[in-house]
Amino acid sequence: MLFSIFFLFMTYLMLKFSNLSMFYALNGLNLWFQKMIPALLPFMILSAVAIRLNLTEKIAKIFYPFLYPVFHVRKQVIYCIFLGFLCGFPMGAKVTSDLYQLNKLTKSEAVFLLSFCNNIGPIYFCSFVLPLLNIAQPFPFLFGMYGIPLLYGVLLRYTTYKCKIPLTDNNKQIVEIDVTSYKNMLLSSIEEAIISSLKAISSLGGYMILFNLLCLPFHVIMNKPPKLIAPILEITGGLSLLGNEFPLYSLIVLSFGGLSCIAQTYSCIKDTDLNISDYVYHRLILTIITILYYFCCLLLFPALRFFLLR
Repeated sequence: MLFSIFFLFMTYLMLKFSNLSMFYALNGLNLWFQKMIPALLPFMILSAVAIRLNLTEKIAKIFYPFLYPVFHVRKQVIYCIFLGFLCGFPMGAKVTSDLYQLNKLTKSEAVFLLSFCNNIGPIYFCSFVLPLLNIAQPFPFLFGMYGIPLLYGVLLRYTTYKCKIPLTDNNKQIVEIDVTSYKNMLLSSIEEAIISSLKAISSLGGYMILFNLLCLPFHVIMNKPPKLIAPILEITGGLSLLGNEFPLYSLIVLSFGGLSCIAQTYSCIKDTDLNISDYVYHRLILTIITILYYFCCLLLFPALRFFLLR
């Protein structure tokens, strides 16, 4: 009944305030087309091809000497950590889901990866967020965005997942794909990767449009753009509305990711038995840690106070 009432209410608002409705929908569509597709789609396609051609372990060997002493995990897990942090959201969830569905990850490994590897991407953060917030010295904010999740992952590895994750690739649960005809498989893998990636990026666009549109009732009720609520609904559209106002608030919400990011993560893992509530739980913990981090920064570095609290 509540969903029916909400549907009728949104329909009424979209008809009565059609210009506002088009503004928010178009905002989500433009940001998806101009920011998300160029930044994410190439990585999605290449990663999907690598997974289907069984190249993930070979790629992970490059970073294995650096990351294995820190995490003590298998090469498939190293690959997810590397790609999750390099490409950013939602690649962390998508790669983890893809490898888990192919039985290349155990469930414990997949849950472990989702707890800290699905963050806002560095390309997005450096090209969109830093200029938007007029950040000239990015190191403290890069650490807040990526150092905290990385350290959180290390903490989980040696506490909650100390005995749940295999140290080596000699695990009977892992089933390797037998590549019989590499040339034929290359062409079919590329086709499958493109179709899968287009489906994922289209789903991402739909979520961005929908959650941007959810700003409409708040705008009508408040009689002004809901600048503080919008980033919680959809991070990219919300930050574009908020601009460089309240930078501390923007940085904290970036750590959480927004409700749209949660919905998109669910779309990546919905075909598995992975639980979205576990992901949300760890997002909330990371957000709380981020708040404490910036609170300490305000106390220890007075120069940051003017910027973060302006």
